[in-house]
Formats: sequence, structure tokens, C-alpha cells
Amino acid sequence: MEAFGNFLDMLDGMLGSAFWFPYVLLGVGLFFTIYLKFPQVLYFKHAWKIVSGKYDKKEHEGDTTHFQALATALSGTVGTGNIGGVALAISIGGPAALFWMWMTAFFGMTTKFVEVTLSHKYRVKTEDGTMAGGPMYYMDRRLNMKWLAVLFAIATVISSFGTGSLPQINNIAQGMEASFGLEPMLTGGVLAILLALVILGGIKRIAAITSRVVPFMAAVYIIGAFGVIFYNIENIGPAFASVFTNAFTGSAAAGGFIGASFAYAFNRGVNRGLFSNEAGQGSAPIAHASAKADEPVSEGMVSILEPFIDTIIICTLTGLVILSSGAWTEKFDTRFERTSMEFIDGTYHERVDAQRNELYAYLNGGESSVKPFNGTLNVVEGKAVNQNFTVLHNRSVGEKIRFLLDGDHLHTGTVVIKKGKIVDKSIVVKGKSLVHSAELTTLAFQRGYFGENGQYIVSIGLLLFAFSTAIAWSYYGDRAMTYLLGSRSVMPYRVFYVAAFFWASFADTTLVWKLAAVAIVVMTLPNLFGIMLLRKEMKQSVDDYWVKFKKDNSQEKE
Repeated sequence: MEAFGNFLDMLDGMLGSAFWFPYVLLGVGLFFTIYLKFPQVLYFKHAWKIVSGKYDKKEHEGDTTHFQALATALSGTVGTGNIGGVALAISIGGPAALFWMWMTAFFGMTTKFVEVTLSHKYRVKTEDGTMAGGPMYYMDRRLNMKWLAVLFAIATVISSFGTGSLPQINNIAQGMEASFGLEPMLTGGVLAILLALVILGGIKRIAAITSRVVPFMAAVYIIGAFGVIFYNIENIGPAFASVFTNAFTGSAAAGGFIGASFAYAFNRGVNRGLFSNEAGQGSAPIAHASAKADEPVSEGMVSILEPFIDTIIICTLTGLVILSSGAWTEKFDTRFERTSMEFIDGTYHERVDAQRNELYAYLNGGESSVKPFNGTLNVVEGKAVNQNFTVLHNRSVGEKIRFLLDGDHLHTGTVVIKKGKIVDKSIVVKGKSLVHSAELTTLAFQRGYFGENGQYIVSIGLLLFAFSTAIAWSYYGDRAMTYLLGSRSVMPYRVFYVAAFFWASFADTTLVWKLAAVAIVVMTLPNLFGIMLLRKEMKQSVDDYWVKFKKDNSQEKE
């Protein structure tokens, strides 16, 4: 299994984490933004009118209203990425990462417009009478690339588990245990039953639930975020300034944060932006394909609102909470993650200019005298006797280091370090360092008008966001299964989806995360390739839509 994990890491390094991937993602969005004359700006007002139901007609074919389709798609995108993903991007790339998340969202609004329009245009009615659509259908029916459609559909099924089900319940269970002391298996069991009751009813029940849950969960989270932002209102100006001033140069050191290069800020911002709003991934078009509409372009316009709500509103609020609270530059007692921890030779501190510069160069791939530590540490009751090393964790120097055995008992003995990593995996390191992901967001939310109760807003937000994501992705997976094996494969898929959801509440899903990271790219690249091939058809479809719209609604001034 470890060898397979290493293989997935290698694939991810060649694909999603490769330097060229963010450029491709942003490049396609930029191209269509110019090619279609900034539709995310021109059609923004019109999109709100469509989603309000102003142009709905009963005779339109489909399973859901425009609003329900948008809510289902939003429930798939508004998830842990909006809470933990933003914090992770900032902790690695600094404030500048938020700028590149905005850029991903702005250009992603156009990408989403294109992929949804084409997917809705080539949707089909299945054997059970429901609609099925998504990139696999335009790849097959329009481009005649069956092999590409199959590849996309398989990747969608894998992603439904890897991003929509397993990690979501794993995060929920851990959050409920930390905040309320609930056993993960109990949390998983209760939510698995609720998940089954929702998804076994198909898209109409899914849409009915998400159209209620999404507005509620967004309102709760937004109120909690403003409780921190207004409490720290004097820091909002500097927070915005730090986002823009470092956007093209990287992030300067601040507090315990050593600093990040432009490459880190850009890569993390764009990748987390994709993970959050999924623009270009091809997942949301599956939900939008169910909408009642006789004009695919109209549903494409509805989808423009999705990255705006998900990233430009919700992710921005999370980012401002983190930046204005100052929590992102402070060190907290935490358990050091192996993937984010490294032992280096010598004693360093980020508050000494020369040493910080050396650490900055080392962490950003520049020339540096810093070398990984190799050797043996002598440890007595958790503390190392020899002091000729420094521990780096989350782009900060670790302090008050303690070594524990199996996470509970202070270790006495030796600790072998090779190439900066601990050899014995049973040894756990704890101490003070910067934190990231949901832990950072939770700490930041406690620095507002709600005080320590702010942590419960994050816990409830994680619960609702992650659970709704699991609901939406079950639909994406069952539409992909419908394409691959027909309608009869949907019920077995749903049953397995629920069972895996329960299992992941108490199991290690690290390998699944890695597999999903690769699957996301396998979805995204073919989808971007396909919509580029259909660029002329897309432009013509938009032109035809406005001709018909103006004819049918000649009394309305747009």
C-alpha cells in the first residue's frame, strides 16, 4: 500500500501539483473570458433573474428548478475547502494565495458557464425517466471521443468517494470528537443513515434537501465570520493590502511565518481555488444538467453565480477572518504532521534576519546553506538532550519540542533521523508552531464577538458543508455510473457509497485522498480539452440564445 501511495504522489507531482497545471486552468478561463467578451460581468444580473425563477415554464424538460440545480451544485462545492482549504492555502502561500483564489474564481465563472452549457445541451433522458448529463455526454455525443468520456466518468466515480464521501465524513467525525466528545463511529452511523435517506430518493429529494440546507449553512457561517471581521475591523485594511502587495512577488515573513515565494502563493491559490469551486473540473455540470430549461445557455448563466458565491464570498470571508485575527502568524501547541515536518542541521530562528533569509531560501527552493539533519537524538522524558538541530513545521520553527511514543507517553531513548525525517513512525512530535487547515480557522473564529463559542460555528459549518458535499457527489457518481453501466448500476452504487461513508468515519483515508487528487486532474484536463474544441459552437450558442431571448421577451430591458 505504501508503494501505491508513493506512485500516486508521483502521478500527482506530474499532474495536479505540476507547475504547468495552474497555468492551464487559468489560461482556459482567461481565453473564454476574452473570447466570449466577459460573460461573468455582462450576464451576472441576468443570471440572478434566471435563478429567481422569472423565466421558468412548467413545460420545460428536466428534474429540478434552476435554483435547485444551483443549490445542489453549491452543496458539492461549498465544503471543507471553504473552511480548511483557505486556511491551508494561506498557511503555505501566505495572504497572496487568497488573491489567486479570487483569480481562479473570476475566470472560473466563465469556465463554469461554458462547461455547464455544453453539458446541458448534450444531456439525455435515461431509462428511468430522469435526466443525465455532464462532460462525458458531450465528449461522447458531440466529439465522438468515447474513450475520453469513459475516462472522465471513471475518474468521476473515484472522485465521488475521494472528495465527496470518505474525507468529508472523516473530517466531520474528527471535528465532532474534538468539539463535543462524540465517538467517530457514532457520528458516522447517524450521518450514514441520514445520507441514505436523502440519496436513495434520487435527484428530486437531493435537490429538495440541498435547496434548504445550503442557504441555512451559508447564513450561519457568514454571521460567524462577520462576528470576527467586525471585532478586528482595524486589521481589515492591512489584510487586504497584504493580499495585493504580495500577489506577484510572494508573501513576506510575518510573525512566525517564514515567507513564501510567488510560485507557492500562485500554485496553492489556484489549486485550492479549483478544489473549492471546481470550475473546469466538470463535476457541477452534472448537477446543472438536471435543470428544467429549453435553453442550455440559460443554465450556463446560472452556473456563473457558483464560483462567485463559493469563492469570492465564502472563501474571502474565511480568508479575512484568518488574516484579521492574526492567528495565521502565531504559534500554538499542536501535533506535528509528518508531511509538514522536517529536521535540519543547526539552530535557527525566524526572528533573526540572516537565519530567516536562509530558511526562506531553503523552503522556496533557492540556494541555502541549510541541510537536512541526519543522525540520532538522545531523548529523556520527551526532551532531546542534544540541541544541534531545528524542527521546521508549517513554514515555521518549532518550539518546546516533545517526543512521545504512540502519541501518549513521553519518550525516553533514541530517535533516528534520516534525511530530515523520523524513521520510527510510532514516535509523535508535539510542540508550538504555526497551524493550518480547519484547526487554524477554528482558532481564528474564537477571536471575535462570539469568543470561544466561535469554534462551534466552525464545527457546525464543517458538519453541514461536508455533509452536503457528500450528498451532491453521490449524485455525480451515480450519473457517471449511469453513463458507464446503465440505470441498473445506480442503486448498488448508492448502497456502496453509504457503506464507504460510514467506514471512513473511523478509518484512515490518506490513500483515498491521494487517489482523489489524481482523479480530479483526470477529470479536469479532458474537460478543458473538450470545451476548447467546442469554443466556436459555444459562441454560436450564446449568440442564438440572445436572439431567441430578445424575441420572446421584447418588452423587457436588460
